[in-house]
Amino acid sequence: MKLETRKEEIIRVAAKLFKEKGYSAVTMRDLAGEMGIKAASLYNHINSKQDILDTIIISLAEEFTEGMRLIQSSKQNCIGKLKQIIQLHIRISSQNIYGMASLNNDWMHLKEKRSYYKKLRSDYEDDFRGILKDGIVSSEIVDLNPEVMMFSILTTLRSLYIWIPKKEDLNLEELSSALNQILIEGINK
Repeated sequence: MKLETRKEEIIRVAAKLFKEKGYSAVTMRDLAGEMGIKAASLYNHINSKQDILDTIIISLAEEFTEGMRLIQSSKQNCIGKLKQIIQLHIRISSQNIYGMASLNNDWMHLKEKRSYYKKLRSDYEDDFRGILKDGIVSSEIVDLNPEVMMFSILTTLRSLYIWIPKKEDLNLEELSSALNQILIEGINK
């Protein structure tokens, strides 16, 4: 197992504080206190609280983008791709509970990186919508509004970071299977 760098530790602890208190309420002094160091020491590893938020959100958005790129290039049919999207969200959410909170709740605090993030998010949703439209055309899924289908599925997947920590004995494979059954089989012909 790779040891965590001091910068990675700062980002991890900051993400936890952002989830607990909200980005705006967390100060560099809070972060330093949580880590047991002086606030000035933080600046040896990071430039600002904004840089921390940028790192958290952009790294996750890029991870989702890369995952979608791989899904899009796979030879899977529509249903197979939707199942891969569910697995992608479960994997990323279960590994990044605190970061996912920032991604969902604090993205509007991005400054220079906001338009880049919004483009990543928009492209991801366009790709998702395209998979649904392809599924309708190929008669794999029912001919309903792809926007509503995407909204319904993504709303569930985007809130996994809230639900997963409450389940102590959660088996991620079982969760994936159950979500596939509920979210996909419900639209599968």
